[in-house]
Amino acid sequence: QVQLVESGGGLVQPGGSLRLSCAASGMIFSINLMGWHRQAPGKQRELVATITSGGSTNYATSVKGRFTISRDNANNTVYLQMHSLKPEDTAVYYCAARSSSVTSGSPGDYDYWGQGTQVTVSS
Repeated sequence: QVQLVESGGGLVQPGGSLRLSCAASGMIFSINLMGWHRQAPGKQRELVATITSGGSTNYATSVKGRFTISRDNANNTVYLQMHSLKPEDTAVYYCAARSSSVTSGSPGDYDYWGQGTQVTVSS
């Protein structure tokens, strides 16, 4: 089993920045891909960004150039640095992990999930 705990959400004004953290524990040797997904009210969960154990990254088109995913292997933590936030970025952000290193946009392909952290972008 792998446990994922997110932190760092909150309320921010448009154009502002936030950094989300996801701390992993348990059988983390089994994980080859970690990512951030988000779900806004009334919408489907969507992939935001992923990072492999080797450091390769992928981003949704809507966040490319504004968000950066990174990882600290020593502390088993993955980060999502978000800049130039827009109201449409408002959502619950979830950390997810899977044993495969292949990026997938399907939430069902991920083996483990965190509890989510709310990000609200509003003036």
